[in-house]
Amino acid sequence: MSIPIDQRLQLDVRKLPARTFERFTKRSLSLRLLRERSERAWFNFGKPGRDPNSLAGVVTGIVQQEDWTPHLKIAQLRNHWDSIVGTAIAQHSSVVGYEHGELTIRTESTVWATQLTYLVPQLKNTISQRLGDLPVERITVTGPHSQSFRNKRFGSHS
Repeated sequence: MSIPIDQRLQLDVRKLPARTFERFTKRSLSLRLLRERSERAWFNFGKPGRDPNSLAGVVTGIVQQEDWTPHLKIAQLRNHWDSIVGTAIAQHSSVVGYEHGELTIRTESTVWATQLTYLVPQLKNTISQRLGDLPVERITVTGPHSQSFRNKRFGSHS
């Protein structure tokens, strides 16, 4: 005759059910605590200190942390170029770049470049009023860039 398993493993028969269901009990307790915590969070939603950050707040934080402000201001300037210089000039010119306080504007002809050059002081004032965060120390107006043939070889048939 064989010895019962509980005696062979020296287990107390009175404690077996408690040990068997112990992990199920812990699991149900943790689920209950999780449910209660979720309900408390739901009821505390909207109270001071519990509001999630708005998308605008998160984006503003990233922009300030990564110093994207000049790039965004130039994009804003490009998008609203017609309201700054007028629709006629905006159709024939565009903001090309901004680097170290110098704003570069390209026009489609030298006539428009000359026209825009006369407006540079007025442009500086308007841009500084609309985009105060963007320091514009100098505005360069260029005409269309023609292809340079200086280093090209003509008529060379090798």
